[in-house]
Amino acid sequence: MEKFAVAAAFLASSEPLASLKLCEARLQADSRFPWVVLIPRRTGARELEHLANGDRAQLMEEIIAAGSAVRAIGAAIGRPVEKLNVGALGNVTPQLHIHVVGRRADDAAWPGPVWGQGKALRYDDRMLQAAIAAALTALKSMQAAA
Repeated sequence: MEKFAVAAAFLASSEPLASLKLCEARLQADSRFPWVVLIPRRTGARELEHLANGDRAQLMEEIIAAGSAVRAIGAAIGRPVEKLNVGALGNVTPQLHIHVVGRRADDAAWPGPVWGQGKALRYDDRMLQAAIAAALTALKSMQAAA
């Protein structure tokens, strides 16, 4: 049986946050947008339909929790979130993953999608620590259930 592993593309472009009941939660390393990526720990899953019913329900709960984390990140870095975008694209990295992105009318890509808009701007150390701490606080109840 193949062992679950986070795809290399996520390891290179994000920071680990928490292991939730179903997903690995990671902070996308682009300070222009408060952004969490959820990666279900299901080997070979590429589409939502590859998850069992119970896993799909759990994923929805974790998406809601990630939304709270994204809002907390936005507040911590001085970019309060006005709108949450949730998407499961997988065109570039086929491993099933869900993006939860905090948006603002004055962000770098508004009103279009965040993908392919400019270059990612890495967090500086202080902002990275603030973003991670805020996300972990918001995800605390989900971590306890994991």
